[in-house]
Amino acid sequence: MDETITITEIAQIIRKRLGLILGLTFGAALISGLFTLFFITPTYQADSQFLVNQNQSQVDSTAELNDIRTNIELINTYSVIIKSNRVLDEVIDELNLAMTSGTLSEKLSVSNENNSQVVTVSATDSDPEMAVEIANTTVNVFKNQIGELMNKDNVNILNAAELPDDPTPVSPNTLLNVAIAFVLGAMVGIGLAFLLEFIDTSIKTEADIDHTLGIPVIGIVSKISEKDLLNTQNPSMVRINRGGARYDDQAKKTS
Repeated sequence: MDETITITEIAQIIRKRLGLILGLTFGAALISGLFTLFFITPTYQADSQFLVNQNQSQVDSTAELNDIRTNIELINTYSVIIKSNRVLDEVIDELNLAMTSGTLSEKLSVSNENNSQVVTVSATDSDPEMAVEIANTTVNVFKNQIGELMNKDNVNILNAAELPDDPTPVSPNTLLNVAIAFVLGAMVGIGLAFLLEFIDTSIKTEADIDHTLGIPVIGIVSKISEKDLLNTQNPSMVRINRGGARYDDQAKKTS
């Protein structure tokens, strides 16, 4: 038996189950939006930047280039030191944080772009003010300890984190979550529509008889309702009872 499906049949199935597809699509988007707004705690991010360079002036340009290259290579080491227990434990003590150094480390990220000498320390927290304090305190503690740890004095704070007047959370992204839920809802709706269509083995049309049984249709018995029958005759002459019996009112009067 041929199980191929044409584009016309696909369109018919989608049209037939359009209510189901739209319901799942918009329902998923609505649920995602409400869940994101009311059940997910927003997270705020604050960035503090410092510059890695030598304080003393260099006369020889070759030596200066070598120092820049060395400073860039040191940034990888600095990134590890910033998230070390020695630095984070002091940050916890200064801010009186009720968390471990491991938990604080998960709130911090260290990055530098395009091999530059500028390092960005980002802190995230549900409280925007706390995110700013964590970022700035971490950079300050690192700057104070780097001289003792590596005998280096090449860290200068470039931009301290500041609390904006109207903080904007970096997560969750409500619009993105709704869009993803919208697409997933549409996919589930279409998939469910085709599943319901294929597991429905009932025969409804002449085409179903030809396709399922492989025999031609030689006649069709149309369904005639009581309303259709009354519309074809004088309502005062014909009356049909609930049992289907038909009476001629005029004949009853003459008799």
